[in-house]
Amino acid sequence: MSSLEDERFDGPLLMIAQQSQGIEPLLDAVFSFLRRKTDFFSGAAPEVVQQTVLKCVKKQADLADRTKIEKMTKQAQEDAKAAQARKAAAAKMQKAEAAAKAKALKEKADADAAKLAKDKAKAEKQSKAGDKPSAAGVVAEAGADGSFDLDAGTSSSEAKPPPAPEQGVEQVEEEAGAAAAEEEEEEEEGPRPLGNGMVLENYSWTQQLADLQVVVPVPAGTKTRDLTVSMSASKLSVGLKGKPPILSGDLHKRISLDESFWTLEDNKEVVFTMMKFNQMEWWKCVVAGEPEIDTSKVNPENSKLGDLDGETRQVVEKMMYDQRQKAMGLPTADEQKKNDVLANFMKVGGRLLVLGCGGLRARQ
Repeated sequence: MSSLEDERFDGPLLMIAQQSQGIEPLLDAVFSFLRRKTDFFSGAAPEVVQQTVLKCVKKQADLADRTKIEKMTKQAQEDAKAAQARKAAAAKMQKAEAAAKAKALKEKADADAAKLAKDKAKAEKQSKAGDKPSAAGVVAEAGADGSFDLDAGTSSSEAKPPPAPEQGVEQVEEEAGAAAAEEEEEEEEGPRPLGNGMVLENYSWTQQLADLQVVVPVPAGTKTRDLTVSMSASKLSVGLKGKPPILSGDLHKRISLDESFWTLEDNKEVVFTMMKFNQMEWWKCVVAGEPEIDTSKVNPENSKLGDLDGETRQVVEKMMYDQRQKAMGLPTADEQKKNDVLANFMKVGGRLLVLGCGGLRARQ
């Protein structure tokens, strides 16, 4: 018997069940109908009647067991899939956190070392300049015979000796240490967002160059039937039935809907995995109007470069290199290439061309 045939009498039977108010009264009403309106009891032997009833009961019991097993199997598959997705997301997050932390520490160490070296060099230069006698500090006095006595004027320069170089270096080191401590405090006040995303009050999200993941916490024990989820190529909405959406609005950019999906993990988190339509750009937020991240501080190393084709990979690697160079105040690949070409023509027309941040300028 098909599902449609099973359900065709549901309407009348539901009315009978509501009026009967119990399983036994419902069965009693059915068998009373068979006794009064049919020859079910009078037209067959009692053994046949019992066998017929038991056969129907056994058939429905077997169907109930089969349905239960199918539901349990489907639930187990969904749980296994959710656990695998959760494990992969956790591993991805740990890898992103480790990479972000290592990069931040390296950048800070390089910046501190460069600043300290620059300050020391400046202090040494100032100290050496202080050791040289200044023409303005030499006083020529006229003697009794009308000649100039240069030795007599040296006392004015000796009266103000230059500070010891060691003291200047130590002072610069202390100032550099204080500046590094201030920079460290500033970084602690505004750390880099982990996973190239953000943790907000109602949800969190991370991204790679090609895709992004959104995790929306829901009350423990939530079932799929309790959710209202809508996802299209340009819009997203998720929430509980009968309540305002937890997250809803226009997506920051378009997604490939056929490659995007969502799951309910551990009955407490709705996890969206969305494939970007343009897999060569970073998202500032998930939904328009939500807080945004600074895409200049993302970590391109978290992306799976091995999954890209050769030409696309070269473009991404060049973008990563240029971003690192800009962060360190160094020229990009194109700027470096231009500087290398112009460096071969440093002297033109008897004048020295000096390369600076603003381009070329002539120095006589």
